[in-house]
Amino acid sequence: MRLRSNIFRLRQRSLARATLLSLGAFAASLRLAGFPHIENLHGSDWQFLALLVAGLGMAETARCLQRKWNLYHAGVLILLYTDLLILAGIVVLLAVP
Repeated sequence: MRLRSNIFRLRQRSLARATLLSLGAFAASLRLAGFPHIENLHGSDWQFLALLVAGLGMAETARCLQRKWNLYHAGVLILLYTDLLILAGIVVLLAVP
């Protein structure tokens, strides 16, 4: 018996894929802004790509919402708020001169 993950099946919903997209985009945006060296923070044109990937991660998270209210639905809402904070963080890093 093999366990198959939904991460690589794009037609099926996957919270793991959504989380990896969002966190990966945020990490890439931090790196593009020159994060390890705080004194050298700068905006990069490539951060728009990270913003787009984070938006795709948020859309993937929204796909996982269920119509009936339960604790899973509440957890997905918390992840949506987290994705919104990631998007805001990328926009702030993009605006750094």
